[in-house]
Order: sequence, then C-alpha cells, then structure tokens
Amino acid sequence: MSRVNFETLLEAGVHFGHLKRKWNPAMAPYIFDEKKGIHIIDLNKTIAHLDQACAAMKQIAKSGKKVLFVATKKQAKEIIAERVAAINMPFVTERWSGGMLTNFQTTRKSIRKMAAIDKMKTDGTWETLNKRERLFKTRQREKLEKNFGSIAEMTRQPAAIFLVDILKEHIALNEAKRLNVPTFAMVDTNSDPRLVDFPIPANDDATKSITVILDAICGAIKEGLEERKSAGTGKDKDEVVEAAAPKAEEAATNE
Repeated sequence: MSRVNFETLLEAGVHFGHLKRKWNPAMAPYIFDEKKGIHIIDLNKTIAHLDQACAAMKQIAKSGKKVLFVATKKQAKEIIAERVAAINMPFVTERWSGGMLTNFQTTRKSIRKMAAIDKMKTDGTWETLNKRERLFKTRQREKLEKNFGSIAEMTRQPAAIFLVDILKEHIALNEAKRLNVPTFAMVDTNSDPRLVDFPIPANDDATKSITVILDAICGAIKEGLEERKSAGTGKDKDEVVEAAAPKAEEAATNE
C-alpha cells in the first residue's frame, strides 16, 4: 500500500511543474499533460517512485547508516530542519560548502574546531582568554554552528543523500555522484531525472508539496530505525542499494 494517496498529492500541488518553455525533455515520461503553458506531473508516477524511495530509505535506516538531507532554498529550510532533526539525521539548510563530501576530512576538522571551543568553556581555558579572544572564538563558533552544526554527528560519509531541487543543489549532487553515494531527490519538470538514482517527480517549489514528500520519506526512515531497534540487526549499505535497484529498474521498464 502506498504511503500517500493521489488526493493528498493533488491537494498539496505536487503535480504542478514549471512553464513548458523551461522543461527538461528527460522529464517527458513523468509529465501527464500541459495546462495554460504549465506542465502537469503524472501523480501516479510520483506515487510509484516515492514508494520505491521510501522502501530504500527504510532499509538504509534499518542498517544503522545515515542519510544526509540537503535543501538550501527558502521554501524547504524550515521543513527539512524540523522533520529531519526529529529522526536524528544530518541535514544542510545553509550554503553548501564545496568539498563537504569529497573533502570530508576537512569538514570533520571544522566540526572538531567547534567541539574544541565548547571544551574550552568547560575545562577552564575560556577564563584565561582576554575579551578580544573570547569574542573571536564566539563568532568563530557561531559561524561553524551555522554551517556544520546540523551535521556534527555525521562521523563518516553518509549512506545516501536526499535533495530538494537538484538544480539548486547541483554541487552536492555532483559530489555524491563522484563518491558513488546513492542519491534521492524531488525532481521538477525543469530538471534531469537521469542524474538521480531515485528521482521523485514532484513540485520542488511549493511548501506543501515539499512537506508531503518529506513526511513520507522521514516516516519510512523512522520505521526503519524502529525495526532496527527492535531487531538489533542491520544491513550493509551495498546490500540496501542492491535490494532497491531491481525496483528502480522495474519502474523504468514500466514507464
């Protein structure tokens, strides 16, 4: 049974794509019609691909691995921060720092700097600093928190990455692809779904649309975490991707 029904997606405006002149021809299989110059996404395809993505996400969570969520556009920031924090997964809602994945050791160094400043406040070192040094450290800590605070618990490369709007997050997408990290994304009619392992055809601009898709994805992850907790076992990342791949191929064939 699908996690979301046709009516729910319709009410959230998930079917609204971009103007016809802005479309990417690779999205043709996912477009149902055109109305007043705007492409309409086939919600049956959305449901099928969302179900596949949720099944894969559930297995990743069950394996005990982390999924990194990326959404720096205004409409998605708050939704991502609220939903993803609730399931204890890392996320990026501020500017994506180039090399965050491909140069992960440098990213970890930045996170360790943040921890070092925190330690200074508890081991007495903070009291030995003068006013100017404290101000500098405080500002440095705030900047690090803004850019890396939400991924502080990500001690290694994520098992997968979820993106809202692959055009805006193209740097993150490219880094994930270079490292062979499985990619999941909401893909609107102006994007190329072939760039993503698990594309979910959907309106990636409307807050309601983003919320509906995120709720389904986060719900699947939550289920996976609960099953892992009760079973006490998990699968390796490669097993997850191999298990999900046939479903993706089957969907492509049906289209």
